Amino acid sequence: MTVNDSLAAAVRAEDAAIFTYGVLTAFTRYDVRSRVADDIAAHRVRRRDVAEALTAGGGQVPTRAPGYRLPDKVSDLKSAGRAAVDAETETQIAYRALVEQADTDQLRTMAVEALTESAVRAVYWRGIAGISPAAIAVPGDPREK
Repeated sequence: MTVNDSLAAAVRAEDAAIFTYGVLTAFTRYDVRSRVADDIAAHRVRRRDVAEALTAGGGQVPTRAPGYRLPDKVSDLKSAGRAAVDAETETQIAYRALVEQADTDQLRTMAVEALTESAVRAVYWRGIAGISPAAIAVPGDPREK
């Protein structure tokens, strides 16, 4: 995997997360919707930053998919929380791969910050979904999925 492959994977993970959070809005309570809005905004910023890094490195930004399949049916707050955890887990996996492939301190720092932010968001959503433990030992490790 190259740096640009890792950046493209991060863009795709961000696109899927943005889609997922859009769906979640319909299944969250009023007191949680502001969190959904904050999280989707954070994913949009990260997507923009990663896409800029990809084009700066000579890569091409992948086209957004026309739709995404959520791993489980979302029908209430708990299932919305599980969907958010799934989206955050996928972004963590992408950013961990980017940390491993980064060839500059700036890119590695961006990937570590994105991985950390996603791990923090996942803790919140695990709480909403009733998943225990709320935090995992190694965010971004595909075996922790």
